[in-house]
Amino acid sequence: MIRLACAAAVALYSTHAQAAIVHFCWVGGNGYTMTGTMEFPDELLDAEMITEADVTRFKISGYLDGQLIGTWSLDQLTPTTSWTLRYLPRTMVFPTTEGPLSGSYQEWNADGTATDCGPGGFGFNAGNYAQDFCLNGVWVEPSGVPPATPFVAPPPAPDRSDCAGPALIG
Repeated sequence: MIRLACAAAVALYSTHAQAAIVHFCWVGGNGYTMTGTMEFPDELLDAEMITEADVTRFKISGYLDGQLIGTWSLDQLTPTTSWTLRYLPRTMVFPTTEGPLSGSYQEWNADGTATDCGPGGFGFNAGNYAQDFCLNGVWVEPSGVPPATPFVAPPPAPDRSDCAGPALIG
């Protein structure tokens, strides 16, 4: 049984609004996980990269040992919110380090210090130090995994907060 350390899932389909919908699941350290959904225009499915400017809907939910600890959605975006997203639809990958893709990090209501999600807030950050959570304006260090840990989004959509799913044959 092979389980991706960064278990994720994608379900892409067209709705009446012609939106591609991506479902994903991320496995952090020490029992921390995250599920999420994002939408972007269907015609961008073959784009080299999707950025935050392309995303029309977005929501993440963070968990500790399967218990919900926080959520954040694009509806909560303000002018001071950290909001950087990179997604490669052709390979179904969220790039998480600088590497060959300049600026290929993630700031989903959490900047590089993962301390700016605010009181009652929740956010995710992936960059050159780690992939981790911000909760109530505090960096959640135990949630972290190494920055180069792949964050992929292959089918099917997650149905559990712990990102566990069927065995993958490899």
